Amino acid sequence: MSSKIRYQWKCFSVEEQAHLLPNNKQVNFTTIKHPGAVVIIPINSQGHIVLVNQYRPAIKQWILEFPAGTLEPNEDVFECAKRELAEEVNLKAESWQSLGELLPVPSFCDEIQYLFVATDLTPTIGELDDDEIIEVVTLSVQQVEQKIVQNEIQDNKTLAAFLKARLAGYL
Repeated sequence: MSSKIRYQWKCFSVEEQAHLLPNNKQVNFTTIKHPGAVVIIPINSQGHIVLVNQYRPAIKQWILEFPAGTLEPNEDVFECAKRELAEEVNLKAESWQSLGELLPVPSFCDEIQYLFVATDLTPTIGELDDDEIIEVVTLSVQQVEQKIVQNEIQDNKTLAAFLKARLAGYL
């Protein structure tokens, strides 16, 4: 199938391509191409969860979310998770568990988000990206649930990852 890049910015692109559907109908479809991302649920020794309150320019507001970040070109998913944990909350983890993957907007984007639970946390030094403004927040599981119910946590990757971790018995 033919593909044409309509727009390129940093590691993202908008591509138009001819696509053959399962019913044998051919359509032109536009996709946002994304390198993938990681989402980390850091759980400290008290069983509390480390989140970030991050300013997001796209929506012009602060949101409470799990530490997360985009994969660099040719970067290993696990190495990206370790890097983002250090960068965003100045922590490293001795224990890691995969929670699987999310497809955040499969209707128009090919992004895959790789989920991890990080435990046995110790301090480290990380450096935020130039466009990141982050406050680190530590909450109990019950406080996170209360913020979800009160609509104070709206980020879809955080909600989905929390649910997966809760159902898997990590929280």
